[in-house]
Amino acid sequence: MKPLYEKDSPVPAREPGLPGEYPYTRGIHPGMYRDRLWTMRQYAGYGNARQSNERYRYLIERGTTGLSVAFDLPTQMGYDSDHKLALGEVGRAGVAISCLSDMESLFDGIRLDQVSTSMTINSTAAILLAMYVATGDRHGVPADALRGTVQNDILKEYIARGTYIYPPQASMRIVTDILSWTARETPRWNPISISGYHMREAGASAVQELAFTLGNAIAYIEAALRAGVAVDDFAPRLSFFFSSDRNFLEEIAKFRAARRMYARLMKERFGALDPRSQKLRFHTQTAGSSLTAQQPRVNVIRTTFQALAAVLGGTQSLHTNSLDEALALPGEEAATLALRTQQAIALESGVANTVDPLGGSFCIEGLTAELEEEALAYLARIDEMGGMVTAIEQGFVQREIQNTAYDFQRRVERGEQTIVGVNKYRSDEPDSVPILRIDPSEESERAETLKNFRSARERAAVDAALGRLQSVAESESNLLPAIREAVEAPATLGEISDALRDVFGVYE
Repeated sequence: MKPLYEKDSPVPAREPGLPGEYPYTRGIHPGMYRDRLWTMRQYAGYGNARQSNERYRYLIERGTTGLSVAFDLPTQMGYDSDHKLALGEVGRAGVAISCLSDMESLFDGIRLDQVSTSMTINSTAAILLAMYVATGDRHGVPADALRGTVQNDILKEYIARGTYIYPPQASMRIVTDILSWTARETPRWNPISISGYHMREAGASAVQELAFTLGNAIAYIEAALRAGVAVDDFAPRLSFFFSSDRNFLEEIAKFRAARRMYARLMKERFGALDPRSQKLRFHTQTAGSSLTAQQPRVNVIRTTFQALAAVLGGTQSLHTNSLDEALALPGEEAATLALRTQQAIALESGVANTVDPLGGSFCIEGLTAELEEEALAYLARIDEMGGMVTAIEQGFVQREIQNTAYDFQRRVERGEQTIVGVNKYRSDEPDSVPILRIDPSEESERAETLKNFRSARERAAVDAALGRLQSVAESESNLLPAIREAVEAPATLGEISDALRDVFGVYE
């Protein structure tokens, strides 16, 4: 950032245009929040399906307008709750889902035709999506009426998170199979949420988050085109997921730059003709990595200005972190306060009364142009390397993020970057908050539940469905119909993942 921004800045600002008009710098809708507020989601899930269902009902009663499901690590990695590698992790980082009956319990009493559900799941995205569609069927809600998003962004797992299972090429096939299947079967569903959030949490800068997220998007679009899917058949349902981090003004500019870059990318590089294909729609989460265990109530302030930046940047959906998330999964009181933060911004601050309130600001327009220029330079470099998959395989993206994270931590340790309560304004006074604790007996109860589930089913039907899935995996046919059949056989998430492991192998 420069000390002062004027009309004629060194990086010339592009003409921003009007909201709802190409290249959508000022927002993808003419009226933005004057016509409709963003979806207020609270990322939640812990313990078993019944416990998480209770939390979802609690949040719905308090005004959340969209559900966001957190899954535990075994579910993310394709292991059932009674697998030996699941020990100590069942229900800890999210809800444990091993079979279709778990998914039915998770949404018991919740009208799936009246709620939008986001599922943060990647390697096992196809299985969880099939379970959700099957649950909708059993609730009397057809697939074409379901609304929501499955993250399904495997490339950022190789970059930043690590919850991959299969080698990259097999993983990319699953991604494109979901893109093509949802275009036919679930037209209101977003089949991917291309995520910069997790790269930012790993230490990426705003420029890197912007560039690497769009780089991943290019890779997915090219893969879908190679699979024979027309760009305007799937691009209108692509969605994105960004962090809203510490630098308030930079984050606002980042969101504006993302929209403009994406619109030009889709129109000029991929020839998308449908305006919906050119509009970048995104969910935002406030920065978990900015939260501190020291003086945790200060986290409320951090979350508030990060949420405000997302709103001023034009997000379509928002999760606000809870004050206790540096310590544990959110408790009910903390989750309610986080939701109330969004509601106060929406209904009391006045920022939703006008479209793009900061449009035309010398600072915002100059920062938007700077971020775009630097991110485009990154994308050009990635193209020279042969694309994002090659850049990831060569470790380029990972090294860039690691170097940025290291530099940031060094600035914190030297006192050049202030973290209130950590390296400045520290306090020895206790500032404890209530902590949500997971009952350790949950693992043994889950194991008993799964034992009963397996003994009650017809094993021959399960084996036949898993065999057909492996045959499809060995061919070039779409995996989703066979996964859906296996889910309803009913096979477990772990059994389906193992069937695919046998064909695709495991990436190390």
